[in-house]
Amino acid sequence: MRARYRRTTALAAVLLSTALGAAACAGGSSGRAASPRPSAASAEPSPSASPSNDPAAVKANELGVVPVLMYHQFVAQPKGVYDQTPAQLKAELTRLYRQGYRTITAAAFVSGTIDVPAGKSPMVLTFDDATVSQYGELPDGSVDPTSGLGILLAVGKANGEEHPVATFYVNEEPFAGRDSYLKKLHDLGMEIGDHTLTHANLKRLNDTQVQAEIAKDLTFIRRSVPGIDVTTFALPLGIHPVNKGLAAKGRFGTTSYSFAGVMLVGAGPAPSPYSLRFKPLAVPRLLSGHDKSEYFAATYWLNRIGTTRYISDGDPDRISFPKAAADKLSPRFASQARPY
Repeated sequence: MRARYRRTTALAAVLLSTALGAAACAGGSSGRAASPRPSAASAEPSPSASPSNDPAAVKANELGVVPVLMYHQFVAQPKGVYDQTPAQLKAELTRLYRQGYRTITAAAFVSGTIDVPAGKSPMVLTFDDATVSQYGELPDGSVDPTSGLGILLAVGKANGEEHPVATFYVNEEPFAGRDSYLKKLHDLGMEIGDHTLTHANLKRLNDTQVQAEIAKDLTFIRRSVPGIDVTTFALPLGIHPVNKGLAAKGRFGTTSYSFAGVMLVGAGPAPSPYSLRFKPLAVPRLLSGHDKSEYFAATYWLNRIGTTRYISDGDPDRISFPKAAADKLSPRFASQARPY
C-alpha cells in the first residue's frame, strides 16, 4: 500500500510558522497558496489536476520518469560545478512547482510509496554534504529563510504545497558541527540519509574501510536522532566501492546497515519504482544549477521530460497508466495496476 497524502497536526503547526516567515523574506512572496501558470518558456505544460477518479481525466502515467535532483551549496558567487546561487534554486523550484511537481523523499520513492495529488508529478530533492547554506537558523530557532530549506518552504507554500519535504545526505560534521540540526530537520519531516563519515572516495578503500565509513556515519546519525530509520544512501562523488554490494549492505563493529536505495550521480531522470527498469540500488540524479545544454544537468532533462514523466492518478492504492505502457510494469505490482 502506498502511504496516504497527509501530515500530522503538530508538524503542520511547525511548518506553517516557518514557511510564513520564510515567504516574507524570500523574494517578496506573500506566502499565500497560488496556482500560477507556467511561463511561456516552459518546455512542458502543467498537468491539470482534477477531482475525478478517472485516471484518463488527468492523463495519469505512474510508469513515467521522476526527476531526482541533487543540490550542494548555495552561494552568491558560485565557484565550482556543485555551487549555485539562492536565486537559481528559487527559480528552479518555482518552475518545477508551476509545472505540477510536488515533493516526496528519496525513501518514499525507492519504496514505491509515492502519493501526490491527482494530476501532479513527484520530484525528489536531495541535498548532499550538509552545508550551512542548505539549512540554517535564525536566533529564535526558526528556519533561516535564505537557506536552501527556507527557500523550499517558501516556494512550496506559495505554490500550494503546505509541507514540502527533502532528503539530506549528511557526513560526520553536518552543518559545521551543529548536531542538533539533524534532529530539527527530522522533526520538520525531512529525511536524513547516509553519505559516509568523511565524504570518502569509496573506490580507494578496502572492504573494511568502506563499511567503517558507512556504518560510522549511520551511528552518528542515530546518535543525533534517536530511533531514526535510515533507509537510503548517497554515494560520495557518485563512486562505488570496488565491492559494489557494500554500498547497500554491510557491517562494521556492532553496526550493520542495509539500505533500500542508493543514489548515484548520473544523467537522466529515474524510472518509476513500478517500472521494470527501476533499480533501487542505482538511482540516477540530476545535477542542479547547470547550463541547459549539459547532458547531466537538471535543466537539460526538465526541458525534455514532457509527457514521459510520472503523473499521479491521486489514488495511493492503484497504479494507473495508458494501456500502451502495460509492458513496462514490473510484475510485482500487477495486483495494483489500473491501465486505461
